[in-house]
Amino acid sequence: MTSDQLLIFGVLVVTLALFVWGKWRYDLVALLALLTVTLLGIVPWGEAFLGFGHPAVITVAAVLIVGKALANSGLVGLLTRQLSRVGTRITAQVSALTVLVAFLSAFMNNVGALALLMPVAVRMARKNERPPSLYLMPLAFGSLLGGLVTLIGTPPNIIIATFREDTTGAPFRMFDFAPVGLGVGLAGVIFVSLLGWRLLPKREGQASRDELFRTGEYLTEVRVPEDSPMVGKSLEEVEQEAGGDVVVAGLIRGEQRRPAPVVFERIRAEDILIVTADSDTLKEFVEEHRLEFAEERELDEAILGSEDVDLMEVVVTPNSRLAGRNPKALRIRGSFGMNILAVARQGARMKERIADIRFRVGDVLLVQGPRAALFDAVPRLGLLPIAERDLSVGDPRRMILAVGIFGVAVALAALGILGIQIAFVAAAVAAVLAGLVNLDQAYGSVDWPVIVLLGAMIPVGEALESTGAAALVGNLLLEVSAGAAPAVSVGAVLVVTMLLSDIINNAAAAVLMAPVSLAIAAGLQASPDPFLMAVGLGASCAFLTPIGHQSNTLVLGPGGYRFGDYWRLGLPLEVVIVVVGIPLILWAWPL
Repeated sequence: MTSDQLLIFGVLVVTLALFVWGKWRYDLVALLALLTVTLLGIVPWGEAFLGFGHPAVITVAAVLIVGKALANSGLVGLLTRQLSRVGTRITAQVSALTVLVAFLSAFMNNVGALALLMPVAVRMARKNERPPSLYLMPLAFGSLLGGLVTLIGTPPNIIIATFREDTTGAPFRMFDFAPVGLGVGLAGVIFVSLLGWRLLPKREGQASRDELFRTGEYLTEVRVPEDSPMVGKSLEEVEQEAGGDVVVAGLIRGEQRRPAPVVFERIRAEDILIVTADSDTLKEFVEEHRLEFAEERELDEAILGSEDVDLMEVVVTPNSRLAGRNPKALRIRGSFGMNILAVARQGARMKERIADIRFRVGDVLLVQGPRAALFDAVPRLGLLPIAERDLSVGDPRRMILAVGIFGVAVALAALGILGIQIAFVAAAVAAVLAGLVNLDQAYGSVDWPVIVLLGAMIPVGEALESTGAAALVGNLLLEVSAGAAPAVSVGAVLVVTMLLSDIINNAAAAVLMAPVSLAIAAGLQASPDPFLMAVGLGASCAFLTPIGHQSNTLVLGPGGYRFGDYWRLGLPLEVVIVVVGIPLILWAWPL
């Protein structure tokens, strides 16, 4: 083993450990890996950042923009309205949701498809008085299964297509994945819809917002007497003095009620403040400002909203600005005009002071604010509404235009008239020029951490191949399976890639396993196609953990799931995929 091979293996071991640790986000870890292999001389300085111009990176960004244009057109709203016709039986509802999200994920980003349908699933669960945990994991898994069908369905497919082009001179085309992806996806959707949801836990604690966020448990009315030092101060000054541990969610002045009053509102004598705080902080707050508790009464959600002020449940996404931070660091109220009234984690409301909570991906927040402020702040903070958003049906002309632009791009790429990166960049530009998506939305729709991950990991993956390290791993796998049929090697690649994608980002898994699969194919003197297909399939089937894919992470909080819950449905689903996938791969792409 050469020194370069030892170094690249060392870098990869540390990189994988950092991915699993999860303290630093995957894009930062990928950049550290790239810088390390560059400083060690494994990747030449002049080639360190060529990965950011790689066709796979450009294609992923363009596909995300085109997917946003499709969502803006109202097409998804039109399809979603049909879900109301499936009846009240849970099997029919889960089946309809899973099929629809799989269909959408075949042609747009799977996280985007999940985000569009998650509010529908939560609303459906609550309307039928069932826990969302029975709906959300099947929805997340369906979004992954749908991405298997087309080239643009998931980043791993785009990545292995470029590896094939580098190896054979021709990439996989748009529907080359369909013979395998359609069969596996169909088997997976049937399993999840008919049997899989029955394996899931019933997390009753999050069946409704009233159960999760009981207003009477965290809201208190206090009266401001004439001798209070609070008189004449602004709400912002009062909240700052309390160190962010007290949030004023409403103000009652005479007969006038003001939910989410503006921060520069001056407090008057005899005002009644509706505040949220833990018991110790509330006691200190009342004593310090010489306040009086108002007469006890049941406080319900109606007192927190009005025609202009909304309450909204949102989930912290992997790319949220809140992830790993607390409200103090971002000055949520002053900067965004929004109150955070309560926080739930894994189906249970947190009792800690909100100002001291360090938010995690998957946390569910109950936020309050003027409707315009919420609709501006929620996407800016990288939060996702999970129940309050309505999907509108758009102008038919916009839908036709969006589908037409998308269809032309697909046809040009499928027929080989244009490379996929050119076809979809052209479609993204056409969508902007046609007004289907504005420039802010276009840039906002790109998942920049994934783009950085790809741009950084592609040179690392190429270094794995150029140093001969991939060949070493491939030869080791061949020795382990010596004497067995070549199909066993295909199965080994599939299973190893699936396990890897359960602990690191699926795009990173594809980048690392593609060179290894090519080395195995070369060692067997076989076609690289079945091995690359096994990598693509395995990288997109991360069903065992909530960290393997963003779709899994997004439903963690709203579904009230625990880490181990994913095994219940994920393990038998992966068995189904292996049993169905290997024969399909060998049938569609012979050795």
